[in-house]
Amino acid sequence: MAMLSFERKYRVRGGTLIGGDLFDFWVGPFYVGFFGVTTLFFTALGTALIIWGAALGPTWNVWLISIAPPDLSYGLALAPLKEGGLWQIITICAIGAFVSWALREVEICRKLGIGYHVPFAFSVAIFAYVALVVIRPLLLGAWGHGFPYGIISHLDWVSNVGYQYLHFHYNPAHMIAVTFFFTTTLALSLHGAVILSTLNPGPGETVKTPEDENTYFRDTIGYSIGPLGIHRLGLFLALNAGFWSAVCIIISGPFWTRGWPEWWGWWLNLPIWR
Repeated sequence: MAMLSFERKYRVRGGTLIGGDLFDFWVGPFYVGFFGVTTLFFTALGTALIIWGAALGPTWNVWLISIAPPDLSYGLALAPLKEGGLWQIITICAIGAFVSWALREVEICRKLGIGYHVPFAFSVAIFAYVALVVIRPLLLGAWGHGFPYGIISHLDWVSNVGYQYLHFHYNPAHMIAVTFFFTTTLALSLHGAVILSTLNPGPGETVKTPEDENTYFRDTIGYSIGPLGIHRLGLFLALNAGFWSAVCIIISGPFWTRGWPEWWGWWLNLPIWR
């Protein structure tokens, strides 16, 4: 019932970026729009190409299926379908689907008259993906530097790239990204825990209020950021986690080719140690 009552505000005309009233339509409770159509198109095409690529391979084991990028010898050129061309088209479909979904979110925000926080946040995730399959390969001069589409093959790629730079956790941008990931988890787990404790009181107790939540954090850690502030902080932490994770891989190879422990030589050479 809550969703049905909400739809009266949600189902308003306008807010479309492309197509006007022609694409201003819903399927059941879901808004589609022009970018919903393009999302479905790219998703269906990309999925079909992945299944075709799996059919060309030696196995149907879901853990071992892999769609590999072109060999490094192809550089930035188009490769034959069976030699990496499939990977290139699937990558285009993935980017098309992700960007279409983000623009659909923009249209929904325009309909509701709210800020663009959700599509902006999703755009950071898109940037992280594009950094791996487009930006870094472009900077290195070959699509072959992108990761393969598979489960075990993708994990192998991550491991191999890490070993190329000896200890990848010495990458300063990687350190920043991991810190933001863990801090996001900590902040939002604290938030979730206090919400559950206030809304699920013991037998005979009343449901607590936001003021009780603020009081709890003031008493335990000395400060309460507030119910709105914790969501803003969570958004800030999460977006930085995605952003710096993209930065850490972009700079590995195009801008730093040695082992990451060597980068910290500047610290050992500071005059304060002499």
